[in-house]
Amino acid sequence: MALYSTTRTINAAELLSRRRRGIGDAGTLIRHNMKLLRGLLLQQNREFIKVWSKTSKSTIKYENGRIYFENYQNCYSCVHAEPQSLYKLPNRSKQEKIEDALLCQSPLDKTLSSPSDHKPSLLVLTANNWLYRLSAETGKELQGVYLSSKFKFKYLGWDVAQERFYVKTVQNKETPLARQAGISQNTVMHLAIFHIFPLQIVGIFEINKRVFGNGVTDVVLCQGVLAVSHSNQSVKLYSCEHIIQRYLIEDLTLGRQSPLLGSKIVGDAPFGIPVNIQITDCPPVLFEVSCSNSGVQIGGHPWHYIYTPPKLKHKGVHHICSLQDGTMATNGIQNMDCWSIESDKIFFHPDDSGRIIHVGPTTINVLKILGELNSALPSKVVKDFSMTTSRNIPTSQVTVTSSGRTVKRRFQQLDDDPCQETIRLMEYEDELDLLAIVITNGEEGEGRAHIRLHDNLSGQLQRQIDLAELWDETYQHKLFFDKDTIVHIEQINTNFCCHVYKLKTTCT
Repeated sequence: MALYSTTRTINAAELLSRRRRGIGDAGTLIRHNMKLLRGLLLQQNREFIKVWSKTSKSTIKYENGRIYFENYQNCYSCVHAEPQSLYKLPNRSKQEKIEDALLCQSPLDKTLSSPSDHKPSLLVLTANNWLYRLSAETGKELQGVYLSSKFKFKYLGWDVAQERFYVKTVQNKETPLARQAGISQNTVMHLAIFHIFPLQIVGIFEINKRVFGNGVTDVVLCQGVLAVSHSNQSVKLYSCEHIIQRYLIEDLTLGRQSPLLGSKIVGDAPFGIPVNIQITDCPPVLFEVSCSNSGVQIGGHPWHYIYTPPKLKHKGVHHICSLQDGTMATNGIQNMDCWSIESDKIFFHPDDSGRIIHVGPTTINVLKILGELNSALPSKVVKDFSMTTSRNIPTSQVTVTSSGRTVKRRFQQLDDDPCQETIRLMEYEDELDLLAIVITNGEEGEGRAHIRLHDNLSGQLQRQIDLAELWDETYQHKLFFDKDTIVHIEQINTNFCCHVYKLKTTCT
């Protein structure tokens, strides 16, 4: 029998008492803790105060409570009242420069062979083709794998988050000299796929024109699907599992010998990892669509996809269609019809609710899909709620002079005019179930910004947070909302700056 069988409000003291006594499972306690934190965050006597700033000459990265400076060489933790240095790696040569990195969180439901595997680690890819696993707490090297002396690997990405990742090479481009000589370059790039915890190779395969066709511009791997983009603005999806099962010629194990290497050790320098997946013919195409910027998104309940047709007249017009048969959903054409420098953005909600978020300069529409799987009727896109900015009355495009002559303005005011309230960024805080929207307003000649926190389910405004620093629209900005911490990373001319805000109690 449940301890509390009816739904009722539980105050903070009772929640803390239940946590101390260990009542409820881990998931219940975490939900209660987040509910408690959300309640504290929304209280009027608590404010987000800027506690720390730091500048850098290179790009600054933030992920899961850690700030990385100097190309991941210098790491700070945001867990404390003010960010504190976790570690600083020794200086690296140009050949050992870190090209890309992924932060890995260890699984809670598995017993791993090494105690270090149960702690977060940072995967880094270096310019000399080494893949290292470093401790996220100390920067200590835990594992090193040499990838290849033949291919130049440069990019890291998650296939399945915290389970499987891929490493991608730079694209082989045909030189004018090779074209003149009639030499054809079939190989476009190589992909290496790994499991994490423990780190283990799945395989390496080649993307070439003979198999996937001419005009391949990029390849990404996501949720077991290989997405291949072409220069004709088409995107084709293939099953990665099918490719592995059909074309795998040998299982590889890091640290063990392989006949493909002449019995040399897999992952050791200078031999690296051999190509053990050889795709000889084109795999079955799961899905194909022509779209602008090779961008297609899949999600929703039931499954749908969002794309923008490739023709210029369709710029800013987004189509929502059923993945089952390609049928356009009723009200499936979404168009903000905005006049702005920055284009609007549309994507499936990261909360896995199947909803769609459409962000424009003045409005954010949260949409939901109504439909049943295998139904003969098309699904329907309806608005769940909207969040809008406060705007001055727009200036008329037509004015009348004192003599009665009608004069029409030559230029129309932009929807993202910096003198008006404009939506710049949006973040979703999953643990607190809040939407954080950054809005700027340069009405007084200064670029000021504030964050509006909205309830994720209803869109209702919960509170507003003012940012202390000015917001210059001519440079890039990133904002991260992570429980009791707000991180704002901005570019200032050729430098970068990181500002950290923490939740504090204010005097009443």
